[in-house]
Amino acid sequence: MGKNQQELLKGLSDAVVEMDEESTVSLAKEVVKEQHDTYQAIEKGLADGMDRAGKLFEEEEYFIPELLMCSDAMYAGLDILKPHLTIEDQTEKHRVVIGVVEGDTHDIGKNLVKIMLETAGFEIYDLGRDVPPKDFVAKAKEVKAQIIAMSTLMTTTMDGMAEVIRLLQQENIRDQFAVMVGGGPISQSFADRIGADGYSKDAAEAARLARRLVKGVAIVHE
Repeated sequence: MGKNQQELLKGLSDAVVEMDEESTVSLAKEVVKEQHDTYQAIEKGLADGMDRAGKLFEEEEYFIPELLMCSDAMYAGLDILKPHLTIEDQTEKHRVVIGVVEGDTHDIGKNLVKIMLETAGFEIYDLGRDVPPKDFVAKAKEVKAQIIAMSTLMTTTMDGMAEVIRLLQQENIRDQFAVMVGGGPISQSFADRIGADGYSKDAAEAARLARRLVKGVAIVHE
């Protein structure tokens, strides 16, 4: 990757963090003009900026208004880059049911993951926040989803994730869905303990994980 693309990626990320819609748009146009990798520009530029903004939010350096302005800048860049994305297997989009588990109403992280997954070409069914375990299962069955993605920022609601997996096992349909978990208190070891298929620490990684999982789900289906 030439220095030029590297600079553009950093520029895009910075522009999003700085809530600078104008810069985001002009840098995105430059990516297209120079025919740089669009997905990289989204993932390592725009999404990276949104991740950084999310961390500033967690550290209480940014608040909701700043975060919304960052996402405005990111969406403005996305509008320019999206038409130039070559989405793999455009024929059928993989479906993801996403939500924040029951008892938790923190949905910033979930919204970032949703944005990243949409960007990566997934079809998203967003159940919102404070979602009972049975609703994840019902929706996944209804839309024939490939992935169930759950997040929480609270330790007290983590068991809701395990409950979703228990319900899937109870109905003998566990192998039909890949289950992804994430959020502040969640770790790889917790994911392993409850039998989830994957854990990601941030939104950009969640999109990569989802791509890996759908490649595997087809094989997992028995």
